[in-house]
Amino acid sequence: METDPMLPCLAPADSPALPLHVVTPGAWEALPGAGFAAATGFRAKPGELVLLPGTEGLVGALLGAPETPHGFGALPFSLPEGSTWRVEGADPADVTLGWCLGAYRFTRFKPGKRPPARLVAAPGHEEATIEAAAIWRARDLINTPANHLGPAELAAAVAELGAAHGARVEIIEGPALEQGFPAVAAVGQGSPRAPRVAVLEWGAADAPLVALCGKGVCFDTGGLDLKPSSAMLRMKKDMGGAAVMIGLAEALMASRAPIRLLLLVGAVENSVSGTAFRPMDVIRTRKGLTVEIGNTDAEGRLVLADLLAFAAERRPRVILDGATLTGAARVALGPDLPALFSNDEGLAAALLAGGEAAGEPVWRLPLHQGYAGWLDSPVADLNNVAAKPMAGAIVAGLFLQRFAPGDIPWGHLDLYAWNDSSRLGRPEGGEATGLRALRRGLMNFLHV
Repeated sequence: METDPMLPCLAPADSPALPLHVVTPGAWEALPGAGFAAATGFRAKPGELVLLPGTEGLVGALLGAPETPHGFGALPFSLPEGSTWRVEGADPADVTLGWCLGAYRFTRFKPGKRPPARLVAAPGHEEATIEAAAIWRARDLINTPANHLGPAELAAAVAELGAAHGARVEIIEGPALEQGFPAVAAVGQGSPRAPRVAVLEWGAADAPLVALCGKGVCFDTGGLDLKPSSAMLRMKKDMGGAAVMIGLAEALMASRAPIRLLLLVGAVENSVSGTAFRPMDVIRTRKGLTVEIGNTDAEGRLVLADLLAFAAERRPRVILDGATLTGAARVALGPDLPALFSNDEGLAAALLAGGEAAGEPVWRLPLHQGYAGWLDSPVADLNNVAAKPMAGAIVAGLFLQRFAPGDIPWGHLDLYAWNDSSRLGRPEGGEATGLRALRRGLMNFLHV
């Protein structure tokens, strides 16, 4: 395993620290400071915190045991600024994960109001620290405004990650992109910021190959089928699928997972100009299928189509893709439940179980073949949208299935990648939705 990333909310193991006792009702009255806590009305309710004073200042704290790891997310900013703590009476992995997720703030353009209290992580925290660092990376990418994160910068983020882990990275652009990834090129042809595909490869040659594909639309105007202004307000997050896959790749490499990794990121901007692709255009894809453009705002599936075709050519053991693909999935499942589609029962079961184990559930929707004909086109092999205004998430999954071979297990996650408001461990803004679920599900599926 790589050296643990030292997030600013963590302290070295030998740091002086105050004790924070995690307690349950009826099991704390014998602890030091219990009398003072009782006098304040402390009852050890989940998340309830009391600071314990001593003759020379603060000597510790009691915390009612949270119901989930995210419950520890309030601590970095509810404990005193500049303080350092060691937690006793709780799973170190749960504490570390919740603490780190709650400590995250996006500070690239505006400093935080105060630094978080720090945690001395106990033995057993390593995996949680790796996951938290990967989630921080994904959140940072999603939160970065589009004028600071275009296709070049998103591809550079993949190169930076590869360099940190000794991976091989190739950035495909220009004529090579137009030839090898024609659908990606078509989506990006309206922007002065040229599209790119980042290809990262890592791991031993004899390990099972895992392909991760991420939709990296750095900003989506909708193209000539222009979105209303209100629908563009969060479109910097339309590269959230790529951010989640980049974060997942980081976690897999940092933990030295016994796999061979292929990460593909389609970095592109869907803009409006005289060179933008048009409704009723017919474009070709890497697989050779032609696509009639029924709507230029259904561009993410075109990006993923080329990435899935490229991944399939490598004959991996499994293919996973992630995308902020459809509003229909959010209407059906809301912001917290990613929609899962899969052509393989074993993979679907593993990913669902991974979500439950991570406390990050995903919800499977069907690839109902009765709707496949909705994508028929009179002038091309298929349309990128259906004429019927129903089952949008399923139709998008059926479109992608045309580019994922039936004999390779494939999972598609339609995710939101955003927290509309702040909750414990989930600050408002970009979110690595599904990252931990995918990691656990993938490892279970591969039996590694």
